[in-house]
Amino acid sequence: MLESYLITYGLFQKYKSLDPSKVRYLAIVVESEEAHQISEVIKLLHWVADIGVKHVCLYDMEGVLKKSQESIIAECNLLNLEFVSLTDGKEGVVEAANLLFLKYKDGGDKPKFTEPLLDEALGLVGCSGPDPDLLLNYGPARCHLGFPAWRMRYTEIVHMGYLKSKKYGSLIKAIYRFTTIRQNYGT
Repeated sequence: MLESYLITYGLFQKYKSLDPSKVRYLAIVVESEEAHQISEVIKLLHWVADIGVKHVCLYDMEGVLKKSQESIIAECNLLNLEFVSLTDGKEGVVEAANLLFLKYKDGGDKPKFTEPLLDEALGLVGCSGPDPDLLLNYGPARCHLGFPAWRMRYTEIVHMGYLKSKKYGSLIKAIYRFTTIRQNYGT
């Protein structure tokens, strides 16, 4: 906690060299009970904008944030925001599977279902989006809480604790750590 305050007040020089352009797309996952704290979410988004991140996906399982998107967008107009909930993921996969079934049900050859084919189907049903570079999880659980798995192929996940206990310094630290790591993508 002390470190967070020291970062907030600029007493650690290394955090001043933060390059937010390395976080092209940030996902913020909020546990649904905490998602009702819209003012806290807006405060967090203001911090994210101040740091320089431009594109953010907000997710909670029950769609609380999605239902409040008009007020959130009105308060955070500097950010490009996307709102996602658990139903988007489940319904998207079902629609994509149905689309692929209809496309290949009468064909003689059985298709080899590949990642690009599924990505295309998800895009056609409106359930694709960019993979977040970094996912910040706010809440008691150390998991992605149902965030669409197909959008997290190379996503770094950081548990941030409870939303009500958020700290600006902790946000800076998480983004700084992400921007200084080297990601290996295989091969």
